[in-house]
Amino acid sequence: MNSGFYIIMAAQFFSSLADNALLVAAIALLLQADAPSWLTPYLKFFFVVSYVLLAPYVGAIADRLPKGHVMFMANTVKIVGCVMMLWGIDPLAAYAVVGLGAAAYSPAKYGILTEYLPHRKLVVANGWIEGLTVASIILGTVLGGVLIHARISGVLLHLDFPLIDTPIETPAEAAIAVIVVVYAIAALFNLQVPRTGAELKPLPAHPADTLRDFARCVRHLWRDRLGQISLAVTTLFWGAGATLQFIVIEWARAALGFDLSKAAMLQGVSAFGIALGAVLASTWVALDRSVRVIPLGIAMGLIIIAMNFVGQLWLAIVLMVLIGALAGFFVVPMNALLQHRGHHLVGAGRSIAVQNFNENTSILIMIALYSLLLNVGHSIYVVIWVFGLFVAGTMALVQWWYTHSHRVHREEIDQLLAFARAEAPPRPQGRISGRE
Repeated sequence: MNSGFYIIMAAQFFSSLADNALLVAAIALLLQADAPSWLTPYLKFFFVVSYVLLAPYVGAIADRLPKGHVMFMANTVKIVGCVMMLWGIDPLAAYAVVGLGAAAYSPAKYGILTEYLPHRKLVVANGWIEGLTVASIILGTVLGGVLIHARISGVLLHLDFPLIDTPIETPAEAAIAVIVVVYAIAALFNLQVPRTGAELKPLPAHPADTLRDFARCVRHLWRDRLGQISLAVTTLFWGAGATLQFIVIEWARAALGFDLSKAAMLQGVSAFGIALGAVLASTWVALDRSVRVIPLGIAMGLIIIAMNFVGQLWLAIVLMVLIGALAGFFVVPMNALLQHRGHHLVGAGRSIAVQNFNENTSILIMIALYSLLLNVGHSIYVVIWVFGLFVAGTMALVQWWYTHSHRVHREEIDQLLAFARAEAPPRPQGRISGRE
């Protein structure tokens, strides 16, 4: 990989790091306003609404402009959302503005990989970029927990800048001010993202044409024999992952007696497992064998249930690392396969927009259901049982779907796998074996 790839990775890491640190700070804003616990998950709900509503347009824009420029403008919008929080705007509304920037950022950050790199390097690139992305989700949560900790926030609140009067008066607001700096660092990297030389695609002449074009892209990916499987897996995974963020925080409070700061930091221990799983997947799993990792999603769902039987910190740490490793190992190959099929079917930016639409619709539904379970009075232990069985059951259903599809359409699927194999590097030792 050359220096341009590492610039792309750095830009993605700092932007995602800030996104997830901001989530913890926004939760702290709600807590200091004495908001009910069932309202907290709606921060994520408002964040991802833009992904769903703007999906037809952000993909087209990502293919119309240089992707580094799109990423820079999107980070600027995120900074505006942070400033809104600092000036007292409702955290849900302000976080929705940050989500608007994130929705515009996503097709560009992933689409540039398929433009910048040869397809034979896609799985390797996804191993690193997804490892950093998922690690930034966890590390960002840890950063948010550190920033709102009484000792750290106390230092931040006592900083005094001559001739500058700010509305920063609480630990949450001090954390947000630091997060703005992290977004600014990401924006500086965005300015250095290399031009790929890929052909820029014109925007449709009318918004209705954009909607029709997006609907066409959705149909293409869901009708493709491999695209539909990879899209189903990633849709379920990211919906479950977003919900798991809140489950872990609530579970750490109930089972371990942690406050928000410590509960957020507990999530950070799974960063090693996620990064390890992603790197191992990029080394062992060829693009044409990505579908073989689906059973790991079933295992992850069942292992999540084990959270209900953990009451000691060291066991919690082991469990978080294991869940993270399974998550990183099985989502990276499926994401690479989806990007590969999407690039050939509808274009890089549009395929990511379709992926975002499906994944974030899943997040909206699962977050709403999680909040509903808490609102009607169910304990976090009941929620974990329901959540773990749901993840394992849906992944088992996807495995059956692929097995049935391969049996009925063997020739077509084998041709698609052979096409992926032709664009992949020679198979190294230790790859996953077994029947497609």
